[in-house]
Amino acid sequence: MIERYTRPEMAAIWNRQAYFEYQRQVELAVVRAWTAVGKIPPEDCALIHRASFTLERIDEIEREADHETNAFVTALAESIGPESRWLHLGLTSSDVLDTAGAMQLRAALDQIGERLQRVDAAVVRLALEHRRSPMIGRSHGMHAEPISFGFKLAIWVAELRRAAARLDAARDGIAVGKIAGSVGTHANVPPRVEEIACAELRLGAAPVASQILQRDRHAEVLCALALCASSLDKFATEIRHLQRNEVAELEEPFETSRHGSSSMPHKRNPARSERISGLARVVRANAQVGLENVALWHERDISHSSAERIVLVDSTTLIDYMLWLFAGIMEGLAVYPQKMLENLDLTRGQIFSQAAMLELVEAGMNRQEAYELVRAQCHAAASTGEHLLALLTRHPQVGRHIAPERLAEIFDIDRHLLHVDDAFARLGL
Repeated sequence: MIERYTRPEMAAIWNRQAYFEYQRQVELAVVRAWTAVGKIPPEDCALIHRASFTLERIDEIEREADHETNAFVTALAESIGPESRWLHLGLTSSDVLDTAGAMQLRAALDQIGERLQRVDAAVVRLALEHRRSPMIGRSHGMHAEPISFGFKLAIWVAELRRAAARLDAARDGIAVGKIAGSVGTHANVPPRVEEIACAELRLGAAPVASQILQRDRHAEVLCALALCASSLDKFATEIRHLQRNEVAELEEPFETSRHGSSSMPHKRNPARSERISGLARVVRANAQVGLENVALWHERDISHSSAERIVLVDSTTLIDYMLWLFAGIMEGLAVYPQKMLENLDLTRGQIFSQAAMLELVEAGMNRQEAYELVRAQCHAAASTGEHLLALLTRHPQVGRHIAPERLAEIFDIDRHLLHVDDAFARLGL
């Protein structure tokens, strides 16, 4: 991933030095496991733990060998003495690569989990603050009925927590190692060695594997990341809509030094939210690659490897960045409750049409007749600019069914916020 969208914490997990260091940890864990079962002398094990590598030496060897794992193992072996014969004992490349890769993905998902917690806290804070700040709910982009801004955010909280649960499940699914040899049969490395090594690395041992860990595990991670990206895209899109000048109910942070346009000094664009929407497209596309990688030839081919070097790094790095960016947006989000109130009355009371219709039905009017009556008065309100309450108050059929004081109660926004607290209670807020 390009540096522009990479946070340092995630870069430290995926940089090339870390990539081989995770592999070194796997090699040494296997040496310790062989020692535990009596294959390697303890004194040799102690010496092997001095094994080190340099990226330069790995590159030099790989230029000739054209095999990354062999280059890495050779570089390790050169750093110690004859005890190096025990390195990579009974292993195939994928034993090291897939087990080390699982450790990297686990670390990346742990980092993403921390970012999600920060986002959750920021959204919860705003939701509680605006639990009863009324605004219009919209369907098809048009005014529907009143909600509160806090209620909208409570929906986001629930979605963020589902994202966290999916990522936790994907983390559990990928946190397994595979030390089973060339086609997974343990012909040259017994299951006990695998179990000991994986336990040391705080990984489960894959119950059964071919030459590789099966790629449905990696696809699950990429799909969970794609769903998280899509939720962030949804939230960012909402902010973008509500920041439009015609709506002006929200505004993402706009520092005094920030520029909105190179040509128009007045612009205050929702560029950070737009950036989240754009990057979400990349993460969703990467999930497709993960799904394609599930179907490999026989016990494995290597078509997945080149693609994974891109999509696993890019998707975890982008989600980490997107969560960091979105947390900043939510922590500095400007909310304009007064503008929300003003917008509630743009349709001159039409947003209470369902409540008026239902009151007429409960008073004895046929539902379809009540629907047509209220609909006609809504059209009149739209064409004349007169408030729907005034039109209904003067309507003789309405007067025969609903007392004027009761009709006024129907047009009270608080009726629509009556059960908002129940939603918060269900979330434990």
